[in-house]
Amino acid sequence: MQFPSLHEWPTTEEAAVALQNELAARVDTSVPVGAIELVAGCDIAYHLTEPRLFAAVVVLRASDLSVVEERTVTREVTFPYVPGLLSFREIPALLTAFGELIRAPDAVMLDGQGIAHPRRFGLACHLGLWLDLPCVGCAKSWLVGDHTEPGPNAGDATPLSLDGETVGAVVRSATGVKPVYVSPGHKVDVDSATQLVRATLSGYRHPAPTRAAHMAANRLRMEFGT
Repeated sequence: MQFPSLHEWPTTEEAAVALQNELAARVDTSVPVGAIELVAGCDIAYHLTEPRLFAAVVVLRASDLSVVEERTVTREVTFPYVPGLLSFREIPALLTAFGELIRAPDAVMLDGQGIAHPRRFGLACHLGLWLDLPCVGCAKSWLVGDHTEPGPNAGDATPLSLDGETVGAVVRSATGVKPVYVSPGHKVDVDSATQLVRATLSGYRHPAPTRAAHMAANRLRMEFGT
């Protein structure tokens, strides 16, 4: 898979925030997504004692959630941990993995935020802009926004709102587990993002794409003995 460079990588928190504010204006979350054949899940695992991360991209067939392709990458962490700036730590490695894919997916799902972010520019927005693909954030943790608790059954959802605007949905991904926080990243609207997550639920808290990537990243981490 090929894609052009979006920008140079900043090395300071101040420069990263400025870049987020600049790029946020280019995000498009008004697009309904049509039929999807291939959906990629991506996730990051971290070394327990060293500044190293393990990135995984796993492409699934949307019709039956079978694995079509998997790519993993390890690299040193070069940007500090700053809440709201995770993309500057994680996307460089994910881009390397995406660059090794034989075929581009139709959509991407990741464990992180989309526009449900203080600057409306979470990890899914950043990656979606770089890849120029529909990208959905499906985070395990709340970051911003107001919501009520969804119902107890898998697929139950309530709106996630920020400053009076619906920016995502809180979805019960499996019966009896904590919900996930879904928001569009780029080239996808709130309804389509929510529908994609619901369509890929597989009985676990992670939808199938991000669960497959989570497992692949941790397998690579275990190979390094951590």
